[in-house]
Amino acid sequence: MNRFIDIFSFSEDFPLIFTQANFWIFFAAIYFIYAVVYSKKSLRSAYLFAISLLFYYKTSGLFIGILIFSTINDFFLGKAIYRSKSVIIQKLLVAISVIINLGTLCYFKYAYFFTDSYNYLFHTDHEVINYLAKWTNVWAGSDYFTVDKIILPVGISFYTFQTISYSVDIYRKQIAPLKSIIDFGFFVSFFPQLVAGPIVRAADFVPQIRKEISITKEDFGKATFMILKGLIKKMLFADYIAANFMDRVFDVPEMFSGFTNIMAMFGYSLQIYGDFSGYTDIAIGLALLMGYKLPVNFNSPYKAIHCGDFWKRWHISLSSWLKDYLYIPIGGNRKGSIFSYAFVLVFTFLGVFAATDYSIALIATSGVGFFLIATLFSSALAKHFNTNVNIMITMLIGGLWHGASWKFVIWGGLNGIGIVTYKYWRKISPYENSKAWYALLWRIALTFVFITFTRIYFRGNSMDHIARFYQQVTTNMDWGNALAVLWEYRIVFIVMVLGYITHWLPYKTKDWVEALFVKSNMVIKAAVVIVVAIICYQTYAADFQPFIYFQF
Repeated sequence: MNRFIDIFSFSEDFPLIFTQANFWIFFAAIYFIYAVVYSKKSLRSAYLFAISLLFYYKTSGLFIGILIFSTINDFFLGKAIYRSKSVIIQKLLVAISVIINLGTLCYFKYAYFFTDSYNYLFHTDHEVINYLAKWTNVWAGSDYFTVDKIILPVGISFYTFQTISYSVDIYRKQIAPLKSIIDFGFFVSFFPQLVAGPIVRAADFVPQIRKEISITKEDFGKATFMILKGLIKKMLFADYIAANFMDRVFDVPEMFSGFTNIMAMFGYSLQIYGDFSGYTDIAIGLALLMGYKLPVNFNSPYKAIHCGDFWKRWHISLSSWLKDYLYIPIGGNRKGSIFSYAFVLVFTFLGVFAATDYSIALIATSGVGFFLIATLFSSALAKHFNTNVNIMITMLIGGLWHGASWKFVIWGGLNGIGIVTYKYWRKISPYENSKAWYALLWRIALTFVFITFTRIYFRGNSMDHIARFYQQVTTNMDWGNALAVLWEYRIVFIVMVLGYITHWLPYKTKDWVEALFVKSNMVIKAAVVIVVAIICYQTYAADFQPFIYFQF
């Protein structure tokens, strides 16, 4: 009984994580009540909104206040945008929504990044102070909040983008604003995807809020299959290989050979895919059990034949969001914009200034400025520059969205370079239009290796940590002991091979397996659930392995 109480109250010892029994006890309890109220639309929204707030409170404590603030702010701004007859006023209100949302996100996520970058550039020693916590303590007459540290609220990057899409979609006349703040709160906080996506757009989800809910036998089967698939990806593949191999290597890369470090990178590609796609599979399954459809977030990304194709398959909800709400508004593949030109000038100045000094940075920025002026007089030059610079800006910002560090910016930049490079390479590639199996295999392998090695900037704890990885790879491959490494970690590598084999299976095979499960009777479904549960918890790591994207 005490544990049941702990599950429904805030406790750091009992987090609601999809891979822990506490969550499934929680879900069983709330789903039982949902089965009674789901046919009553208003009550259903109110119930799911309340449960979602409880879920977030269990995950983040009093940071629930930020979620509620964002909900109230964008609900009323959305109504004001819709009512206004002036385009200028509408744009102003959208700008206010974006500024408030991004300002909140930047305060909690990027305060240290911007402060450290400023200190490095201008040789100052400013410290980050949590003024929001300080003011709250003064207002509340207590010292509850720590003022010398800003803690990142879980999921803020995800629900911030959702609320921005709501305001923008209303401005674009793609949706009408919701009449009830309860319905809107439900959209913002829907608990299956709240803390790690997929990012749900208002235009896709809002129409579902007031629809009639009908959960068919097929829906139930598909939902259960998605949940089981997600648990296998996360617990069997991602967590097992991380706990038993990769974490050891990445903690001290200099203690392992270059070969072992490389194998750890290939393992990390499987881990991050299993971890993140596993979470979204479970989220999609849970939502479907309640009658709601979330967007597909992954489509066999390691089958990609070039870097651009990869980003159409990986974290699709983010990639498409950045395309529609950033890349196209700043010009897309058609033209540049004041934003893109200003971004290039500022980025050039700061980058060169950080590496050299003020005078050289000024000269370099002036050179870039003259080049930008030249694009105004040459349509061919402008075409090449505009489309490519907009891609690079989108990928750099996408990298920064993932983490408040320059290593994430570098990671995003490398992916941008990969996309731009392919655009030109495909024009001279001898195998671009080849239908031969070996040409396809080569393109997939090249893309996979490139994506894998850019991720050292994603996984590395610091630039020094990344440098130690490269040092081992370039100076200490130790091929003579490669077989010994493979044998020592043979179980891990077997799991890795199985993970990649299942990933690269043909779509027809995967669809056949899913259809077989969906059409099976309840006894077989129950047996499969029990077997999967036993396998997952047999491989369950003693050390808790949180979902990687919780930190974003």
